[in-house]
Amino acid sequence: MKAWRIFFTGVGGQGTLLATRVLGEAALLMNIPVVVSEVHGMAQRGGVVESAVVMGAAQSPVISDGEADILMSFEPLETLRALRKCSSSSLVISNNSPISPFAVASGREQYPDVGEMMRTVSNNVNRLIALDARSLAREAGSELSVNMVMIGALMRHAEMPFGREVVETVLNTKTKKAFLKMNLKAFDLGFQAE
Repeated sequence: MKAWRIFFTGVGGQGTLLATRVLGEAALLMNIPVVVSEVHGMAQRGGVVESAVVMGAAQSPVISDGEADILMSFEPLETLRALRKCSSSSLVISNNSPISPFAVASGREQYPDVGEMMRTVSNNVNRLIALDARSLAREAGSELSVNMVMIGALMRHAEMPFGREVVETVLNTKTKKAFLKMNLKAFDLGFQAE
C-alpha cells in the first residue's frame, strides 16, 4: 500500500483540526493505517494551526519539508508559508479567501496579493486547486463550515484510498446533529468546486 502524506494548515477558528480528524476517522473506518498529528501552536482564533494525516505504508508520522503529497491550506498566506512542505509533485488545495492577521487589520501592514501568492505556489507544485471556500461555506449556511468545503475539494481532486461516501459516513456519525445538514452541504459544495 502506498503512503499518503497530507499536511493541513490554517488559522484558529477555521476547523483545521476537525478536518484532520475527519480524514483520520475515514482511514480508520477503511482499516487503513493512519497517524494524525496536531501542532496547535497559536490555535486560538487567528493563530496558525498545523496538522498532518499520514496514511498507508509511511515509515514516519512526520511530514518533513518537501514530503507532502497534498497540502490542504485554509488560508492563502498560510499556503505560501507551508509551501516548504511541498515538492514539484505535490497537489495543493487552497482556500483563496484571506483572513487578515492583526498587523494587517490594524493598518500596520498590507496583505500580500493573493493572485501573486497563488502563482508562486502553482509554479512550484504539480497542481494547485484554489477555491473560495469561505463563499461556499456561507452558501452552505455558515463560514464555520470552510473545513468541510475543503474536505469535499480534497475528495474530488485527490486520489484518496477511499471514496466520498466514507467521509459522509464519518460526518453522519461524528458531527453534532445541529451542524450535520450544513456540514454535508458544505462537503458537497466543495466536492463540486472546480
